[in-house]
Amino acid sequence: MPLLKLALARRYLPLTIAVAVFLVGSILSALSAWFLIPAVIGLAVTLVGVHDLRQTHHSVLRNYPIAAHIRFLLEEIRPEIRQYFLESETDGSPFNRSKRSIVYQRAKGALDKRPFGTQLDVYATAHEWLNHSMAPTPPASELFRVTVGGARCQQPYSASILNVSAMSFGALSANAIRALNKGAKLGGFAHDTGEGSISRYHREHGGDLIWELGSGYFGCRNSDGTFSPERFAEQAANEQVKMIEIKLSQGAKPGHGGVLPGAKVTPEIAEARGVPVGSDCISPARHPAFSTPLELMGFIADLRRLSAGKPVGFKLCIGHPWEFLAICKAMLQTGIRPDFIVIDGAEGGTGAAPLEFVDHIGMPLREGLTFVHNALVGLNLRDEIKLGASGKITSAFDMARVMSLGADWCNSARGFMFALGCIQSQSCHTDRCPTGVATQDQVRQRALVVPDKAERVRMFHRSTLTALAEVVAAAGLDHPGDLKPMHFSKRVSATEIKRYDEVYRFLRPGELLEGTDDPKFTTAWGMANAESFQPA
Repeated sequence: MPLLKLALARRYLPLTIAVAVFLVGSILSALSAWFLIPAVIGLAVTLVGVHDLRQTHHSVLRNYPIAAHIRFLLEEIRPEIRQYFLESETDGSPFNRSKRSIVYQRAKGALDKRPFGTQLDVYATAHEWLNHSMAPTPPASELFRVTVGGARCQQPYSASILNVSAMSFGALSANAIRALNKGAKLGGFAHDTGEGSISRYHREHGGDLIWELGSGYFGCRNSDGTFSPERFAEQAANEQVKMIEIKLSQGAKPGHGGVLPGAKVTPEIAEARGVPVGSDCISPARHPAFSTPLELMGFIADLRRLSAGKPVGFKLCIGHPWEFLAICKAMLQTGIRPDFIVIDGAEGGTGAAPLEFVDHIGMPLREGLTFVHNALVGLNLRDEIKLGASGKITSAFDMARVMSLGADWCNSARGFMFALGCIQSQSCHTDRCPTGVATQDQVRQRALVVPDKAERVRMFHRSTLTALAEVVAAAGLDHPGDLKPMHFSKRVSATEIKRYDEVYRFLRPGELLEGTDDPKFTTAWGMANAESFQPA
């Protein structure tokens, strides 16, 4: 960017004006000493702006020198204004403001305590809570982990129960990817690549990777967009790659493909995705490598073989229930099992998507998770397959809640974005992210200082799992895996409370094979067809 264009950019305008006032005042001071006053003021403001550009802790100040001090000034005026400007979300609810605030505090290593009790209306319908014990246990000192990999897996992975959810390079900046991966390396947890494949920035710091394969097969594709076994095997051999995740759908826009316009396909993005520079980068709405549940099982077996036995699974947002049950029938028919399944809730998603898909398509996380957990239990498959959960998970309570419903581990996207400094400006799709998180603008992304933000990523992860240990201990338990639906309650009306095991029905082991009367499964199981995703 030419220097003049940069100087005239709106975000640098206050600094440009300060420099101009200093220079003009200095020159005119030869005519009158009175001009020294604006010169001194201009110099002082200029020095503040230069300091803003050079400091490493506040991304907004690095991108908006001088002007961003207004934001921090408003934070200090009074708690209500600070709450609104720093923590508000689009729906403005105190609950969501509180969740984002606690991420900031934990990422910065600040005290995550709050006075004057809860800000929630505990008598509101849908309020939920964990039932504590009169005999709490000592909190675990070690961070919780789970081993992923079934009987056919030669390289099982000991995963943290909190990992970075799928966000691609291209959607996120190079510095954001660097910080996430360095934080994952420092904290001993995994970083999901997103379907944009493994970039050079994922490799810089050596953090564990979950390689997500979308329908575009980026990083392992032929020139016509089809899957390349040879390129996949070459990438999967990298020691950083710990698990392979086939993306069937995502919570933000399930059933929808995507296009990265050629104008945005830079040499770095082209290198990571294996596409020509300047060409449209297309993700079809469905995978061309398989078209039936049986073929999906074959594809899983091929990927496990090509990766020398690394854990292979898939991610999806639940849609038609008979389609997932068709996959289950294919598991039974072929004897092939995925090592893991990640359930993505329709409420999740950090990137841009059509409004209809964001709000009204796909099953929410808890309903999708309980459906999948029940299906696997009812078919005696649950012990062979680990379940991950993602979808607006940012706190220890969020984790405990979904783990009580069947999840073995959790993925978080927005939590780690907040740790990077995201302020939810809702400008991810404009390439004008004010904090350098979701932009390919080289000047904007310099605001995100990798060492500082990597440490915040590590701190958020550790502090959240420490809080989870305290939550589990308060329930009188030793491990999150001990959490059951009976430990959580929900207000379903002004006068009625139900435990989760009363809200949700849970199948017995083998019940679906024996024949169940659960209406969620009876019709859908009969419609499921291992040879087609279409209903029988």
